[in-house]
Amino acid sequence: MEVLFPRCAGLDVHRDSVVACVRIAENGAVSQEVRTFGATTKELLALSEWLTEHGVTHAAMEATGVYWRPVWHVLDGSVELVLANASHIKNVPGRKTDVNDATWISDLLAHGLIRGSFVPPTPVQELRGLTRTRKQLVRERASHVQRIDKILQDTNLKMGSVLSDIMGKSGRAILAAIVAGESDPEKLVTHVGKGVKASRAKLVESLRGKVTPHHRFLLRLHLTQADALEAAIDAVDKEVGEHLEPFRIAADRLIQIPGVSEVAAAAIVSEIGIDMARFPTPGHLISWAGLCPKNDESAGKRRSNRLRKGAPWLKTLLVQCAWSATRANATYFQAQYRRLASRRGAKKAIMAVAASILTSIYVMLRRGVDFVDLGADHFVKNERAKTANRLLRRLGELGYEVGELRDKQAA
Repeated sequence: MEVLFPRCAGLDVHRDSVVACVRIAENGAVSQEVRTFGATTKELLALSEWLTEHGVTHAAMEATGVYWRPVWHVLDGSVELVLANASHIKNVPGRKTDVNDATWISDLLAHGLIRGSFVPPTPVQELRGLTRTRKQLVRERASHVQRIDKILQDTNLKMGSVLSDIMGKSGRAILAAIVAGESDPEKLVTHVGKGVKASRAKLVESLRGKVTPHHRFLLRLHLTQADALEAAIDAVDKEVGEHLEPFRIAADRLIQIPGVSEVAAAAIVSEIGIDMARFPTPGHLISWAGLCPKNDESAGKRRSNRLRKGAPWLKTLLVQCAWSATRANATYFQAQYRRLASRRGAKKAIMAVAASILTSIYVMLRRGVDFVDLGADHFVKNERAKTANRLLRRLGELGYEVGELRDKQAA
């Protein structure tokens, strides 16, 4: 096989150590040297100097948890770095040692057999850290709200049956009164706002229960945690706004897409960046995101149509945006969903809508253009003949003749 990189290195990264193998191919001979470095900054700088002394131009490492990040930050700029998916570069079974791993990675890199993972620039990485942290905080807050509802069910207080949000203005006022020691439903109902649709009698009955000091302690505990998480989310939102300023134009464009909110636009930018040159076509981006079926064919038969494993943070986000887009009336995405769901089912239809949204994002960022909705009648316009033939067949199945209908209309 042709050697693409005569001076390269393979790095096997761990929590406290990095095993490096330098591979040099000169005059038809191949030499390898292996050294082990620590994971401290001093040791990583020594690794960088060692690679420079050997004239290494390219270095590859596996995406091992978060341990690769410090190595990347130190070596970035001194050599061309390649981040590999560990599942794509597995060695021959039975040859598993740190030295063998580093040697194997260097051999694969020398022959150009490693497909580099997408590593965005530092500003995008920082924005990504914020948006992912925000999502985790939102999940934790939702978990505490669910625990609060569970405690209320234990006390037989049916707040969730009469209030759409137990953490809303009315629900929060009632919870504060309960924690303060109030248990009389006639007094608790006075904290309900005017916007609640339930009758007073129903509200009183839903607030009649048995609250013990143990319940009040747990409610106070979870409310405190929920408030702290809410404050943390607000702080993260402020930080996201500051980090999003260099990408504000791109984020504002993405908001034009049905189903994409400001929070979703910031998260999308943090996951894929704004430079689409990394992906030659929209199909490459869709494949990277895991929104297309994997290739699984043998003997001319398609064995599986399951989706590829892709970027989990981006995939789940786009699916959420797709569900929101299908609820926007008179849009292309709604028409696409209804058209596919009737034949292929809701799950496959929503993944197709998510892929269409990502295609729109790619074109908008690549060309710097605004979003243009194709319209709810896009499929009818493009398939007018097919639609007419389908309807004629359907009329025939129902027992109607097209000529008879025309005569009736003329009369």
